[in-house]
Amino acid sequence: MFKFGHPEVLYGLLAVVLFAGLFVLNIFLRKKALNKFGQSSLVQLLMPDVARWRKNLKFILLMLAYISVVIALSDPMVGSKLDNVKRKGVELVIALDVSNSMLAEDVYPSRLEASKMAIEKLVDKLSNDKIGLIVFAGDAFTQLPLTADYVSAKMFLEGISTQSVPIQGTDIGKAIETGMKSFSSIEGEKNKVLVIISDGENHEEGVNELAAEAAKKGIIIHTIGMGQPQGAPIPVSGKFGKQDFKTDKQGAIIITKTNDALLGQIAAAGGGVYVRATNSLTVLNEIFDKIDKMNKKEIESQIFSDYEHQYQYFIAFSILLLLAEFLLLERKSKRFKNFNFFNKVAS
Repeated sequence: MFKFGHPEVLYGLLAVVLFAGLFVLNIFLRKKALNKFGQSSLVQLLMPDVARWRKNLKFILLMLAYISVVIALSDPMVGSKLDNVKRKGVELVIALDVSNSMLAEDVYPSRLEASKMAIEKLVDKLSNDKIGLIVFAGDAFTQLPLTADYVSAKMFLEGISTQSVPIQGTDIGKAIETGMKSFSSIEGEKNKVLVIISDGENHEEGVNELAAEAAKKGIIIHTIGMGQPQGAPIPVSGKFGKQDFKTDKQGAIIITKTNDALLGQIAAAGGGVYVRATNSLTVLNEIFDKIDKMNKKEIESQIFSDYEHQYQYFIAFSILLLLAEFLLLERKSKRFKNFNFFNKVAS
């Protein structure tokens, strides 16, 4: 497991773009100034000891050293010790709809992004529970198996998009089937929760029967409706990158609406509750309260209990780069000008 102790420091890497822009601007201005003295080929003959590639190389070495220092300051760490930890909690699997309709913006900033923000806030509230992530559209896949490593859960959550599932559509039944296979506890024990986050535009049948089957196995299903009943268009990229909206074959803009009735039926069949999202901050509060009041079972999980700091390697690397930059002169060395081999290498 790899993580940063101070990930906010990594924003300092954005300065590399600024430095590179200033360097290119400096080259342009210098070249413009030299052109006033005559043709560039003649000016080069007047300055035989100047090697332009050295100036470029010195800048690259400085930038690499800067990048290495920034990474060092962010405190990179590698997990070095795995411990088995026993604690009482629930097994929570979240199935997130990543179909194109989740790009609709009737929930700010979009249904999908609001869902991810809500899940992240839920993860922050967990303490002794295991969490897993499933993504689904026309098919369903396990994004993250059940784990007590909440840092990993957030990392996997960040990478979720509508491209996470290659088959478009919305098959909530596949999400429930995948969810039922994700739990590790004994069948019938009441410490398993499946939370389905979707706009409810299900394109397949038999989903209520699957929810009832899951409930018989001790899996409680809660559903969250992302979107509003009046619906919203689905943003797509049009010509020249301009935002447009998805249309049907007749050219009319498609309006995607939340299917409250279906999501409510799934929750009822699964012994859970249905909540419609109004914003990403409070959408999971009611469901978290339900989870918090559940009977909790002793869960054994492996977590990284010790991390080794790796910043010293980046500091050493940056020192080597700075030393190389210092020893590399912009002008060719006169001391070695009589050695043909050195001149050939330096040139």
